[in-house]
Amino acid sequence: MELISNVKDTALIFEGGGMRASYTAGFLNNLLENEIYFDYVAGISAGASSSVNYIARDTVRAKRSFVDLVLEPDFGGWRSFLKGEGFFRSQYIYEETAYPDAPLPLDFNAFMANPAKLRIGAFERSTGEMVYYSKDDIHTMQDLMKIVRASSSMPIFMPPTHFRGRCFVDGGISGGIALDIAKRDACKKFFVVLTRPKGYRKTPAQFKGFIKAYYRKHPLVAEAMLTRHTAYNETLDELEQLQSEGKAFLVYPDVMPVSNREINYEKLTESYRMGYSQGRRDVHRWKEFLELD
Repeated sequence: MELISNVKDTALIFEGGGMRASYTAGFLNNLLENEIYFDYVAGISAGASSSVNYIARDTVRAKRSFVDLVLEPDFGGWRSFLKGEGFFRSQYIYEETAYPDAPLPLDFNAFMANPAKLRIGAFERSTGEMVYYSKDDIHTMQDLMKIVRASSSMPIFMPPTHFRGRCFVDGGISGGIALDIAKRDACKKFFVVLTRPKGYRKTPAQFKGFIKAYYRKHPLVAEAMLTRHTAYNETLDELEQLQSEGKAFLVYPDVMPVSNREINYEKLTESYRMGYSQGRRDVHRWKEFLELD
């Protein structure tokens, strides 16, 4: 069956936020269940996983990625962190779970068949550059999962990711909202799924001395982490201005019941339920903005 897009003038942007994307998954599944199909999707960090699940049009995987996966014994925790494998075991999560008979099987053919453009952002450790990958860079499932892992390698809590001779950490340290690439790609309107309630603004990083010491060999990573709040807040200010001009629709969670490192299955299940319920309530407003009614 040919996959088509019915929203062709607006970028869909998924914010990162680790396990806060359990709430996002509820929004995402309302988009899919209401057959709201964007032709441009961008995401960073957890937003990269959401983007992949959305383009694959997989409601089951969308939920499992940020809820059910924590039940897997290889998912992570402090024990794996102390072993150097990361609080979230990224090697397992991104590179071993997407295949058939694994916990998060992905229909790679359906993903590639979707005509929607994809942008996934990751932060290159040595240059301090945000690198945005597209479908042109993806030839195999392994390519895709490496790119998503690169975008999602949370500083300190996860090891960096090496891909095609470059080393990456979580794209979220540059801000975490891929508005810059959507604008660069000439998108004029933006539908942005956020993982913080309305009015939130990020405060400066704590433990500045520790961050500088930890990344003493990679000062550009430390600099990005220490200035992230400024970049993030400026992006939110710009989005709110675009919204006031009728050029953006911002989807905020009513509340955010979990942190970015939550691994409690019950709490994540409730977070998903809340996001899904809010999505059902608000989807008519989404369709109004997108002129789908």
